[in-house]
Amino acid sequence: MNRRGLLASLSSGFVALLGGAKAAVAASKAGDPAWQLSESQWRKRLSPEAFVVLRQEGTEQPFSSALNNEKKAGTFVCAGCKLPLFSSKAKYNSGTGWPSFWEPLAGGVVTKLDFKLLLPRSEYHCRRCGGHQGHVFDDGPKPTGKRYCNNGVALNFIAS
Repeated sequence: MNRRGLLASLSSGFVALLGGAKAAVAASKAGDPAWQLSESQWRKRLSPEAFVVLRQEGTEQPFSSALNNEKKAGTFVCAGCKLPLFSSKAKYNSGTGWPSFWEPLAGGVVTKLDFKLLLPRSEYHCRRCGGHQGHVFDDGPKPTGKRYCNNGVALNFIAS
């Protein structure tokens, strides 16, 4: 088993141990004041699964998103506010069970440190609505060497 397979297995077990996608803290503040919605407004806009990930920084089960296998040309947008976040040209199969990208679109995401698993990780959110997307790691392919590991439920795909 390779490193990513091991990490995916451990992540899957950790998520299962926690009882699925559970919240630790609320999502980041929206970068655009027009997207500073109340909890009830977000609950009306999002599915229950998307609400947990986008607004409560949850994590979906690995290999649960159809977007993990999406191969068409297009753009991946935030499921909360439709801001374009990733081009399909930057998508690759990381083997982790979550849609992965080596680079976001300019102005799409903002990062912050996350200490929920004790060790610091770089978490990223939608710049416009503050919705949690996933974490970025330094084990991705060239040219950036980054792996933006995204929750599929936090994205929508628009084919070009």
